[in-house]
Amino acid sequence: MSSEELQETNTEERFEFKKEEHSALRSDKGLTEEVVRLISDDKDEPDWMLDRRLRALKHWEEMPMPTDWPGQPDLTQVDIDEIVPYIRPDVDKRSGADSWEDLPDEIQDTFEKLGIPDAEREALSGVGAQYESEVVYQNMQERWEEKGVVFCNMDEAVREHEDLVKEHFMTSCVPPSDNKFAALHGAVWSGGSFVYVPEDVTVNMPVQAYFRMNSEGMGQFEHTLIIAEEGSEVHYIEGCSAPKYGTHNLHSGGVEVFVGEDAHVQYSTVQNWSKNTFNLNTKRAIVEKGGRMEWVSGSMGSKATMLYPSSILKGRGASANHISIAFAGEGQDIDTGAKVYHNAPRTNSTIESKSVSKDGGRTNYRGLVHISEGATDSSTSVECDALMFDNESTSDTMPYMEIDESKVDVAHEATVGKIGDEDVFYLQSRGLDDDDAKQMIVSGFIEPITEELPIEYAVELNRLIELEMEGSLG
Repeated sequence: MSSEELQETNTEERFEFKKEEHSALRSDKGLTEEVVRLISDDKDEPDWMLDRRLRALKHWEEMPMPTDWPGQPDLTQVDIDEIVPYIRPDVDKRSGADSWEDLPDEIQDTFEKLGIPDAEREALSGVGAQYESEVVYQNMQERWEEKGVVFCNMDEAVREHEDLVKEHFMTSCVPPSDNKFAALHGAVWSGGSFVYVPEDVTVNMPVQAYFRMNSEGMGQFEHTLIIAEEGSEVHYIEGCSAPKYGTHNLHSGGVEVFVGEDAHVQYSTVQNWSKNTFNLNTKRAIVEKGGRMEWVSGSMGSKATMLYPSSILKGRGASANHISIAFAGEGQDIDTGAKVYHNAPRTNSTIESKSVSKDGGRTNYRGLVHISEGATDSSTSVECDALMFDNESTSDTMPYMEIDESKVDVAHEATVGKIGDEDVFYLQSRGLDDDDAKQMIVSGFIEPITEELPIEYAVELNRLIELEMEGSLG
């Protein structure tokens, strides 16, 4: 599929198609010790990983379902007993496929429709593709491998890079005790990406992983672990989608990023979950002295989303930049935001959140900025802008700031507004119809997000927004 053909492909069709399930192994529904042991055994994992899974299971059993946050999405329909946590597609469970041609026809066709092979050829230094619970394909350009860059699936990383994984996996960054869904993730995680960038290596083309849920009533629990050594740089892009079914799906991924001294990591997400999916992720980065972490997120789709990428600014001069766009249509509750912890002097953070709601949808910014005592000369700026289409839609802003140091700069700004009739009228006077006028206003509103993405993904995000406004997705 060429670039021109990809651009002309109907985006709704690309995301909403379904395939008949052909699995090599399907676990029982629910979260039990037997299911956890089945997953670990099927992956031939070392004993220490099984032990971590079982400890996470214990945390899950002991923790109550989160229900006490003001205004949070309703999670009463999240029934783990009805979720299938593990489905292994019919590919080699240890290595996946060496080429697209080696994939089963239905999986190959799925990723062709999503444009993954085309993106790999033209825009990426490496690509991974996960289908259901397993990574089915992973590739890295040879020139980056020669520099010591590692980009592989997490199951391979457990086998081939055991010491690194054992040191970093759900220990200091996202322990299973962090929250109930981090515990769920730690018990049944499967698939995901491992990225390691050696000291002073700059990967100047993005690496991408794409996660596709195809089966009805399943859960996807991929884990992403990124380690950027001192002075290195990498941009990781995550794409996600699922077709719509009558029963609920659950996505509860985990992301851990370790940013070394003077290193730079950008983590971009463009996701389009169907409107029967609960999207409940935990994403966090630890940033050392002089390091820089950037989170860029476009949250489309899902019935409910609770997503708050976090940055722990551990070293002097560390910085974090969080940029996000959320879109909520009829029946959707998109609760997103950011968390930043300033734990050292001269740390800096910016948070820019934009949201669009229509047809009774709800968006909410929920954020936390904590500046510790002793984090002198630190600064933070939080800006939240919300755009609503009608009186039935809602948008809330719930910033929370804990400032334990006086010698700091703190700024917060929030705006909420409707698309103005005068703006639409002006654009109509320039020859646009009503829908195109509103689309142009929204495109300008989200420009700070799209300008941070490679052109292929900026085009995709704008197209998804357009389809959401038309009510064509989900």
